[in-house]
Amino acid sequence: MLAAATLVLSGCSFLAPIVTPPAASEPTDVNGYYSQSLRWDSCGTDLECATAKAPIDWDSPADGSIDLALVKHLATGVAQGSLLVNPGGPGGSGWDYVFYSGEYSATPAVVENFDVVGWDPRGVGQSTQVVCFTDPKQTDETLYGTYDSPYDTQGWIDELATVEQSFAAACEKNTGALLGNVDTASNAKDMDMLRAVLGDDKLNYLGYSYGTYFGTVYAELFPDKVGRFVLDGAVDPLISDFESLKFQMAGFDSAFRAYLADCLSGPDCFFQGTVDDAAAQARSALDNVDAAGFTNADGRMLDSATLATGILFNLYSESSWPSLTAMFTSLAAGDPGPTFQSADYYNSRNEDGTYQSNSFEVYVAATCVDGDFVNDPASTLDRIAEIDAAAPILGKYATYDDFAVLDTACTNWPVPRAALPTSFSADGAAPILVIGTTNDPATPYASAVSLAQQLSSGVLISYQGEGHTVYNQGVACIDTVVDDYFVNGTVPAADPMC
Repeated sequence: MLAAATLVLSGCSFLAPIVTPPAASEPTDVNGYYSQSLRWDSCGTDLECATAKAPIDWDSPADGSIDLALVKHLATGVAQGSLLVNPGGPGGSGWDYVFYSGEYSATPAVVENFDVVGWDPRGVGQSTQVVCFTDPKQTDETLYGTYDSPYDTQGWIDELATVEQSFAAACEKNTGALLGNVDTASNAKDMDMLRAVLGDDKLNYLGYSYGTYFGTVYAELFPDKVGRFVLDGAVDPLISDFESLKFQMAGFDSAFRAYLADCLSGPDCFFQGTVDDAAAQARSALDNVDAAGFTNADGRMLDSATLATGILFNLYSESSWPSLTAMFTSLAAGDPGPTFQSADYYNSRNEDGTYQSNSFEVYVAATCVDGDFVNDPASTLDRIAEIDAAAPILGKYATYDDFAVLDTACTNWPVPRAALPTSFSADGAAPILVIGTTNDPATPYASAVSLAQQLSSGVLISYQGEGHTVYNQGVACIDTVVDDYFVNGTVPAADPMC
């Protein structure tokens, strides 16, 4: 469950950098980062943990360092090398993913042949953190708080802007120089340093969701260092922030319609009639919940934004669909508890009101330095209307705690955007497998098709089904192809269309 919750973080935002960086050069071992020796200590069955150092700013490596937390699951056989894993985000913890999954962090064939290494990217979790609000009640207000003005009004936007200005100021005060250096290019440079410290000539990498963007940028910056790369739930790096989120919301609508069709075919469905009828009933629930006065046991008021978050959480995997039905059934009976539970899982919130991680803070911070929200000339309200048209069931309501937050926060962000690549052919890189699921709600299938075409060595692997990401989830066709590639270097001659 913890591993699954970690993967959920990858469904938030997928960005489109447009700033041209200076030409990349072969890294030199300035300040000894590439030649550092890690101390690995046992931290569980077949697990070893260590801390690496990285510069705060790779362009000024003498100006201070940060810690990067690593955990390694030792190969059960003879290791061919290391396999670096990232579960997504931005803000997902690779350390948690490997530590809590252990031998299940990859398939048995891969675990036998590789030391699987998870790390917390800069700013995340057990690495040196992005810190914003220090009181979880302030984070609660940001994620669950209600407003004096109704959603979709300028009064609400003005209130939201005040909240986000306070949030941005807290991030700048409590994080310092790291805040401007949590971009994907800096993370890619960390990955190359970790490759060298782990003793690998080439980087072997498994990235899920936003982790595919890490891998794509790495391949563009270090094409000659690409080993065996698998990018599952691919992000298209050339789509603008807004278009990406609009695309994503349409994907969630599509997944929700698939859920409704499945629900209506069973005996215990909350909804009635056709799929279109059920979609209208769900939209009505979202329309009316703000005025319904649902109060959780801890005093939090349920609004349409939190209801949308609860719905989205249960759309990442087909296995969560029964929980979504139970959530609606409970809400109809006047109990918002299961809805808050789903939203809390999504936001990494504990029952006592504390937060398991700083994933939300990193999500906003990385989005603002990676993305182009600050340059978007359209108003937040106009963009919400566009998303509503593209995703007429869930889209508008899902924007209230996501797109609207990002659009206002990044407009007021205290550090500039990062320099990132603008094209992603990764000329000279070894073959890169790009996996797309045909009804993936968070990273729609067309993104995988596009990325595989952009990469000069991209190889598209398609899964015809539901859910966000698919490798190592029991789909034999996918697992067989990927395992043969990781273990033997076998590149499929054609898309297997699993």
